Amino acid sequence: MPIAELQVYSVEEADGSGGVCLVRCVGGTARSGQVYAAGESRVWLRDIERYGRTVGSFAAGHTARVRLAGAVVALLSRGQVLTSVPPDGHGLAELEGWLATVPPLADEPLPRTLRSLAVGGMRDERLPDGVRLRWGRVALAAAYRCAAAEGASDLVRGIELAFVRAYLLREFGPGPGGDPAALGREALALVDLTPAEAAARAGDWRALPREGIVHLRLIRNLLRWAGAARPYLAPGDPLAAALDAWSRVCRELP
Repeated sequence: MPIAELQVYSVEEADGSGGVCLVRCVGGTARSGQVYAAGESRVWLRDIERYGRTVGSFAAGHTARVRLAGAVVALLSRGQVLTSVPPDGHGLAELEGWLATVPPLADEPLPRTLRSLAVGGMRDERLPDGVRLRWGRVALAAAYRCAAAEGASDLVRGIELAFVRAYLLREFGPGPGGDPAALGREALALVDLTPAEAAARAGDWRALPREGIVHLRLIRNLLRWAGAARPYLAPGDPLAAALDAWSRVCRELP
């Protein structure tokens, strides 16, 4: 994860939950959702304001008014440099705590940022398997947060969940990596076409309206990940036969 550094110009307001600071980015790119080290404490970059409008990031050499979460904000001093840190064991535990709350807390990382952090941890082969599995569970929970925050359809949400579950299954196998049958069954439940119907539409997909083409592509992407369940299903399992039927059709989808 690229390192970003913020130098504090002033603390404009602060209370026990965080505050607003004027800062200058002196290294890398500062982004909403990043975690920064302030000594042994951590603060979270919640919002960035430049020239009176909210932005998602700003680069080295620029200043911004930022909202930081964390009680230590009140103790920050002029000239102090905050350094972004990758999520470590401590950060993972905090994220797990955040995701145990419903609805989301006001000071947790943005859903898309949270998912990106979690997927990165899940795929980091330098980490112990147990830690990667914990990151995978965070990524699954973050996918639900993303869907709720972005108004995503069930099919889009299903793709994000299936991607994470397929990765965990391939890396760690059934059990630790999840339930293959549940992956396949839940993916197929989101598809509103039969294989024959999808094949018929795929035969002349260029003539479909844009929404129809996108729909077929979403189905293809969902079932691509759901196919990770197939090697773990018993011969003769009806679910295996259904996934095989879709596997043949998906080759023809746009």
